[in-house]
Amino acid sequence: MTKDIHVAHSPDSDDAFMFYALATRKIDTGDLNYIHTLSDIETLNKKAMKGEYEVSAVSFHAYAYMADKYALLSCGASMGKNYGPIVVSAKPMRARSLVNVTVAIPGTLTTAFLALRLFEPKVQTKVVPFDEILDEVQNGNCDAGLLIHEGQLTYRDLGLHKVIDLGEWWLKETGLPLPLGGNVIRRDLGKRLMDRISKDIKRSIQYGLEHREEAMEYALQFSRGLDTHRVDRFIGMYVNDLTLDYGTEGKQAVRKLLSEAYKNKIISERVALEFV
Repeated sequence: MTKDIHVAHSPDSDDAFMFYALATRKIDTGDLNYIHTLSDIETLNKKAMKGEYEVSAVSFHAYAYMADKYALLSCGASMGKNYGPIVVSAKPMRARSLVNVTVAIPGTLTTAFLALRLFEPKVQTKVVPFDEILDEVQNGNCDAGLLIHEGQLTYRDLGLHKVIDLGEWWLKETGLPLPLGGNVIRRDLGKRLMDRISKDIKRSIQYGLEHREEAMEYALQFSRGLDTHRVDRFIGMYVNDLTLDYGTEGKQAVRKLLSEAYKNKIISERVALEFV
């Protein structure tokens, strides 16, 4: 008898690349039937807090509020080593002047927002859907915008200016990559099933990396108009060795991020990390 496993992730080229083999049944998953649900990351964060899906992509910031329900899978992380979410503005602006302006952000549970708060605790923000942030800045509705996803590669085309790359800042501060999002798995599935699902997702990522061209072709439909070269670059930024396995450095980076969030009173409790 088959068992349905609901897997929720973002409709982005990097997530599509990771889940390509699973979504198109390139790998044999036995009696497990994976059903894919696509939604923006802030929606996924909120649904995961209610334990809605067996497996979900979430922001590491949001994980602080769901660690009782979910464990982290040891594969599927998006980490930026010396790059990450970028704050942009219509006119050149110094990073330290962000305290005086309103920044459009893609959601209060995103790791991008957490990193921005760690950089400038007093920043004023306005929540805007992630794919409308560039327009908000261009139209002058917000002084600056916090970009996740493909906007990190396209903002210059629109005449916008980089204020700060939070991944660059984080590496200088900590010597570590900035962990942005990861995959979580519901604890009530039990250890045996959790291990099986973890292996299937790791095989899917491995398949994409080993069959890059066909996985890229599939991912292009989720690229929101990026050309092939930029899609390839974006996938390379967020699907890499650390995606296949956190390793010591990746796990250390997540611990550091969440301990800094606790120390700076952005999250109210320490988070115990468990990787499956």
